[in-house]
Amino acid sequence: MTKLILIFLGSGLGGVLRYALSGWVQAATTESFPTGTLAVNVIGCLAIGFLSAAFEGSVLIREEHRIAIIIGILGGFTTFSAFGKETFALAADREMMWAILNVLLSVGFGLASVWLGTRLAERIYGASW
Repeated sequence: MTKLILIFLGSGLGGVLRYALSGWVQAATTESFPTGTLAVNVIGCLAIGFLSAAFEGSVLIREEHRIAIIIGILGGFTTFSAFGKETFALAADREMMWAILNVLLSVGFGLASVWLGTRLAERIYGASW
């Protein structure tokens, strides 16, 4: 139960951090390109790579704290970091076909799902972008 509470609290903190950082970066740059989201995704990937390696190496940390940080805070900050870490792990294990497939399916199905969700909302509610 402690792990779930820590994940819950961490994801809330990560979401607030994502909102703040993304908004700040976006306001400081052009409005036509999602630089705020890009910054969050890159920072999240850097953080998950660094922290995962550190926690598996010489940095000793309790499991529930590791989970709160990696799954909670970074999961709330960006799930793109988990996608990056999992794809990197596949490539590092020389599972290149699976790594490439993960990229293609995640991006392809993700974009297709946004399109489908938009079309469904238009049909049900008459909403459109």
